Formats: sequence, C-alpha cells, structure tokens
Amino acid sequence: MNDPTSAVGEATEGSAPTCASCDEKIVDEPTHRVLTGIENGQVSTEHFCDEDCRAAFVG
Repeated sequence: MNDPTSAVGEATEGSAPTCASCDEKIVDEPTHRVLTGIENGQVSTEHFCDEDCRAAFVG
C-alpha cells in the first residue's frame, strides 16, 4: 500500500496511487481526490484522478 500521507511532489510512477475508477496512475495531479471511510473497523481509501472519476465510481 502506498503512504497516503506522502508529500505533494514526491510521487513517482512506481509509488503513485492508481485511480479506483479509470485505473490510471495519479502522479502529482492537482485534481487528485481521496475518499476515506471505515468498513468493519478497517480504514478504506480510494484514490481518484479528479472529481468526475470520483463521481463515476461505484464501489
């Protein structure tokens, strides 16, 4: 799992999260969105390229 607290500008193609909607790597995109929640006592985190991918996600 990638560190969700990494500083902006430190992501590389290998360490960048993948969009949960379109599967593209998210490398230092200013439109990057993260949806975090709790499921069965576990933290779940989904990353998205932008608001459109977040809105289109069905999970």
